[in-house]
Amino acid sequence: MSRRARALWFVLAALAAAAAAATIADGYGASVVRGYGELRPVVVASAALRPGEPISPRRAAAALQTRRVPVRFVPTGALRSPAEAVGLVPAAAVPAGAYVLAPQLRPPRADPAPGRLRDGRRAVQVSVGGAAALLVGGHAEGGAVDVVVTTEPTGGGRGRTYVAAAGVPLLALTPLPGAGAEGAAAATLALTRRQALRLIAAESFARQLTLLPAV
Repeated sequence: MSRRARALWFVLAALAAAAAAATIADGYGASVVRGYGELRPVVVASAALRPGEPISPRRAAAALQTRRVPVRFVPTGALRSPAEAVGLVPAAAVPAGAYVLAPQLRPPRADPAPGRLRDGRRAVQVSVGGAAALLVGGHAEGGAVDVVVTTEPTGGGRGRTYVAAAGVPLLALTPLPGAGAEGAAAATLALTRRQALRLIAAESFARQLTLLPAV
């Protein structure tokens, strides 16, 4: 047999093998459809999804993939495309290899509305003294402070000093013009209703409200 004839024989054999493989695959696919129903695309996590972590388009491309599964094996609520998960947040951990279900995802929670914080707190501004020490010490914003009230002396006696609100979040601290050495400032605090009423009342009778870093 010549080299050319041998090459032609190999080509024909390869084509015959490919046709046979395609026939077998089609036959297997048809048998799967007959036995288990039509195939449907579903989304599977190729990498674990952590709760509370938004699914960005990049994350969806890296951690989600589509597979075709017989209808009878598709769980209720299974996503059909990774695009359906973009912008959502897993409510619980989704392990790698698991189906990604619509009930497992939720929209991201919105930030609290201005003036209203978590745990029923509100942003309240009060005038305080001694703010210079906080500003110098780096405790200006984002930390917790104690609000100390010093009252005016009454009846020839001495004034009283006490903690009116302990461990409250300090949202902002703005020095007032002409504050001088006393360090007068406007402090925005995250207060409960009870704390807010107490400090607003203290502003009217107290000699000074002072902020101290919470211990």
